[in-house]
Amino acid sequence: MSKVYKIAVIPGDGTGPEVVDEGLKVMSAVADKFGFKYETGTFDFGGERYKRTGEVLPDTAVADLLGFDSIFLGAIGHPDVKPGILEKGILLRLRFELDQYINLRPVKLYPGVETPLADKKPEDIDFVVVRENTEGLYTGAGGMLREGTPNEVAVQESVNTRFGVERCLRYAFELCRKRGGEKKLTLCGKTNVLTFAFGLWERAFNEIAVEYPDIKTDYAHVDATCMWMVKNPEWFDVIVTDNMFGDIITDLGAMVQGGMGIAAGGNINPKGVSMFEPIGGSAPKYTGMNIINPLAAICAMQMMLDHLGLADAAAAVERAVMEVTGNRLKSMSAGKMGMSTSEVGDLVAKLAVE
Repeated sequence: MSKVYKIAVIPGDGTGPEVVDEGLKVMSAVADKFGFKYETGTFDFGGERYKRTGEVLPDTAVADLLGFDSIFLGAIGHPDVKPGILEKGILLRLRFELDQYINLRPVKLYPGVETPLADKKPEDIDFVVVRENTEGLYTGAGGMLREGTPNEVAVQESVNTRFGVERCLRYAFELCRKRGGEKKLTLCGKTNVLTFAFGLWERAFNEIAVEYPDIKTDYAHVDATCMWMVKNPEWFDVIVTDNMFGDIITDLGAMVQGGMGIAAGGNINPKGVSMFEPIGGSAPKYTGMNIINPLAAICAMQMMLDHLGLADAAAAVERAVMEVTGNRLKSMSAGKMGMSTSEVGDLVAKLAVE
């Protein structure tokens, strides 16, 4: 009996449900074409649920999600909910409790997508950022003293364990080997100032590198990484870094590849339940207008297919997306694409099975 993939769907807030619908539409098309089966379960986690119930995540949420093979997330963020409540209560909690210790962000310029970098072409922008996703400054370690007074003190600690650092680095080395090509892995850090945290990262990186003689290794301070991502993005193949620096350079990467309308990412537990999402957020001002660009969500779904081992289906979706960006869309911006959200999804679904 063939496997039936179980996909948890969290449509989320704003335009999240709209773009998720288009991702699922394309997934349905390639499932028929490539002969795999799946079933979905939908969860209403997000701003509207919080406003209605006062509950960010129910106590059963993590246990329920552990029964699925993967999670497809639309967006989290509601204009009527104070920033941080949903993001910490849903996104960070799921990343930590499902041990999604890798944040994976491809930075790839597709044909027809305009990059703000002068004279750079698709062959110049094709790298991946591997961000450690459950340690660093995001653990919540620290505290407040004399809050609200002129003598207020805020301490936020970066927690880096050898276990957490090493498993992230090993994932990056293996990914670099799998990608083929130049096979160069760059450690992004700040060893000249953050000597404790990145002393650990650098030692582990150099020790593990001995086990991968086929991988070229490189190091760059985070400030230099940002400069070179703009000036010479072709220098990079795979970048590995900590949680905070990864958060920053992946948003820069989204702009380098043409904006949030095409940027997708995965929160990966290689042996557990992973979660895939568009990077661009909930874009509430476009809710219900059928004009938001769904390609980032479709690309997130494509990453999910690849992660599940459905490489042929994933490749077909990516080829279809590249045809749409290269020859069919007038713009990547909401309302300027030359077609509606649902029409873009229809076109990608059609091209993916031709």
